[in-house]
Amino acid sequence: MKDKPYEVFEHTADIGIRVKGKDLKDLFRNAGLAVFAISTHKQFTRNKIHTSIIIKQKADNLEELFINWLNELLSLSSAKGLIFHGIKINKLAGNSLEALVVGSDIANYKVNTEIKAATFHELKIKQNDYGWLAEVILDV
Repeated sequence: MKDKPYEVFEHTADIGIRVKGKDLKDLFRNAGLAVFAISTHKQFTRNKIHTSIIIKQKADNLEELFINWLNELLSLSSAKGLIFHGIKINKLAGNSLEALVVGSDIANYKVNTEIKAATFHELKIKQNDYGWLAEVILDV
C-alpha cells in the first residue's frame, strides 16, 4: 500500500480490499475511489460532461454506514451509468455522512470487473498508527 491508499487481497470468488485513511473521511473517500479504480479504467473520452451528486447516509453504527456508503455508490453508478472519480466527504459525524461525488459517463471506461455489492462478511474497520484501516469483501 505504498503508492495507493488501498490494496487488493485474495478471497474466494470475491474481491477483498484493504483501504487506509488518515481519518475517517479519508478512509470513506479512499474506499469509494478504490471500488471504481479496481473495477474500471478510463479508456475513452466520448463524453466530457461530469455529473455531481450529493449523497446522504445514516446508519446504526460505523460498519453499517461504511457498507451502505459503498453500496450507494455502486447503486448510483449502475442506475445513472456513471463511474465516480471524485469524492469529497463534506460531513462524517456519528453515524451519518454527507458527500459530494463526481462521475463521468460509463462509456468513457472499460469495465474490468463488475462489483455487485460490498458485504459485511469479514468486515474490519479499525484505528491504527497510520490513522484508519478497513478490510471489506466485494461481491463480484
